Amino acid sequence: MFKRKVLTKKINIALDGYSSCGKSTLAKDLAKILAYIYVDTGAMYRTATLWAMQKGWANQTQVDTAQIVAHLDELVIDFRYHAEKGIAEAYLAGVCVEEEIRSLAVANCVSLVSQIAELRRKLVFLQQEIAKNKGVVMDGRDIGSVVMPDAELKLFVTASPEVRAKRRYAEMLAHGQNISLQAVAENLAKRDQIDSQRTESPLLQAPDAVLLDNSNLTRAEQLEMIKVLVEMRTK
Repeated sequence: MFKRKVLTKKINIALDGYSSCGKSTLAKDLAKILAYIYVDTGAMYRTATLWAMQKGWANQTQVDTAQIVAHLDELVIDFRYHAEKGIAEAYLAGVCVEEEIRSLAVANCVSLVSQIAELRRKLVFLQQEIAKNKGVVMDGRDIGSVVMPDAELKLFVTASPEVRAKRRYAEMLAHGQNISLQAVAENLAKRDQIDSQRTESPLLQAPDAVLLDNSNLTRAEQLEMIKVLVEMRTK
């Protein structure tokens, strides 16, 4: 457990990495322990993707960028804390969409929609506004490189493709989704390629980020390793 007496200042913590490598779980654990604000940027992009799909502007093979950009002012995303679940749920125009944004249909579109420069700039601005006062744990693809380049602690989280696919498959089964492990693995591979090769804010490890391969680490072991890093930067 963190010794709060040595945490003499608040810092921002950026977690980047590939899909289904445990970034969100790790970020939530850190935020809870430190009493920091947790920002799930992936949920923001998933919610924006769901909005575009509902409007008929996005599917698995193509995206109507012009329509999305033209109507960006109509995109309203916010998060509301659910006390019983202990999480902040995503809302789109006042409607909870937490379950919908975790579907494979959204997963198959999100990397395509996330490439849109104007959309990324809008969401990055919102994310940076949240981070201004420090005490934020934020996870995503471009946090340490674009959103919070001055974050005091940056982590790049990864795991083997096989481990990631199994984790994502278990998560989707838990949400009642009927899907094969192979389909999940193919989706992750496709997203990795798109996220790493896009022009606008590609997925990459910031030069000063600490690499964390958690293929064979438990949640407790990861937190113990990060505890040392946090304490060094908050003394």
